[in-house]
This record gives sequence, C-alpha cells and structure tokens, in this order.
Amino acid sequence: MSLLVVGSLHLDVVVRAPRLPRLDETLPGQSVQYIFGGKGGNQAVAASRMGAGVHFAGCAGTDRFGDMLRDTLRDGRLNLDQLQTDPGASGMSTAIIDDQGDYGAVIVTGANAHTDPERIHIPEGVSLVLLQNELPETVNLAVARKARKAGAQVWLNAAPARALSGELTRHTDLLIVNRVEAEFYTGLADGPARLVTLGSEGVIFEDKRYPAFPVSVISTHGAGDMFAGALAARVAGGSDIPAALPFAQAAAALHVSSDQAGRDTIDPARVTEFLNAQSSR
Repeated sequence: MSLLVVGSLHLDVVVRAPRLPRLDETLPGQSVQYIFGGKGGNQAVAASRMGAGVHFAGCAGTDRFGDMLRDTLRDGRLNLDQLQTDPGASGMSTAIIDDQGDYGAVIVTGANAHTDPERIHIPEGVSLVLLQNELPETVNLAVARKARKAGAQVWLNAAPARALSGELTRHTDLLIVNRVEAEFYTGLADGPARLVTLGSEGVIFEDKRYPAFPVSVISTHGAGDMFAGALAARVAGGSDIPAALPFAQAAAALHVSSDQAGRDTIDPARVTEFLNAQSSR
C-alpha cells in the first residue's frame, strides 16, 4: 500500500539567532541555511524515509529555489508524476531559531497558490491521502472528494489554522493539530477524529495521552512534519494509529535532537534502535 501527499513546497531560509527580534529591532544572527521545506514536501520526504511508497502532488516555480526543491524531491525517492511547475517564484519561508531551539517563521506562498487540483488524481493502490493547510482549501476539498470516491483515508494536518468548510471536514478521517490549532478548532462540530501534538508533553489521541520521549532539543523546526510523515507511513503500511504512534514519536524525537546532517540519516532502522533503547531503560 502507498500514500499520496498533496501539499506545499517551500525553500526555507533558516537563520539562527539568540532570540526572536522585537519590533523595529535589527538583531545579529549566527548562521543561515537554505533547507528544503513546505509541510507537504517535508511530510512526503519523511514518509518515504520511513519506508512508505509515496506519491507527491504539488507545485514549484521556475526559479532557482524551484530547481533546489525538485532536486530534493528526486533524491527522496518519491513518485513525482503529479509534480506541477508554475512560471515565476517558488514558495519560500524565513525561519528564526533561537538558542533554546524554538522558532518563528513567515511563509510566502508563491507557486503553491497555483496548484491545479484538476491535474491531481488518486493513484491505484493509495490507501491514505495526507493534506495540509498551506494549499488553498479549493485544492484540499477537490482532492478529498477524489480520495473519498477512491476509498482512501483523508488526513488533514490543519496548519496553519484557518476556517474549514463543513464538506472538507466531512471528507476528513483524521485532523492533526498542535495545541494552538486545537484551540482554534474547539468549536468544530461533528468533526473527524482528532490528534493533538503537544511537543515535549507528547500526543493526545482519542482522549489518551502518549508521553514524548525525553531528548535534548537542538531545534523543533520541522518536527511536526516528521511526526505526521512517519505516522502516515506506518498506517499506510497496515498499522493502526495507536500502534503507530510510538514509532512516529520516536522519529520526531530523533529529528529534534539531531542537526541537519543527522536528520538526513533518520530511517526505520534508527527509529527502531531508538525505541529499543528506550524500552530497555
């Protein structure tokens, strides 16, 4: 079984600084990196690294950032038959990471806004479709309708938080949100199952808390995407969500406690080794 990730692509400009700047303040930074990003791209690559067969649908521009995004997607062993190209600028973001590993970010949609849902289909064998709120709702809704007709589950990582149509929530099987987004969606009536990520405090699913693994944090940037991608990979492979959660949490723990080079080596073997080490404590 495989999964389809439909989502955004951003080239992340990641700056390290002692803290986030105040309004009107120019703060000296310590370093800058250019990192593949966008919730869709990150989750697709994470799911592939965790062993899933992954189809990706999204849109990149014709600029140099777009070339960098396409190169990373190809290296991620994804099926890119549905990758679209739009003339002009790709999506991008600027993130500032402080000395504690926390961050704030600004995203620019770019080519993502021109993703054409009419060119997206549900490939044969796909059992799960993973969406996020960095694409227009018109795209998510069109894909969710197709997924429902094809008999595939629909997961929506509803980040950033925004109003959702009743039809989209009816077509959604699982809503993945962090604590801020969960508060935003408190009044959502008759909604899908809900999974709330709480960072170092773990995860809540079906009113049960799953504690996080204690690690030394280098950066939380992208941790939610690693978690969602790893969870989707396990469920697409046949696990149910409760059984898959410890694996996804372990993948996220390795992610936040690794530098960029270390993150590129996270795979199922490393996650399993980490889980075994935790259980032996």
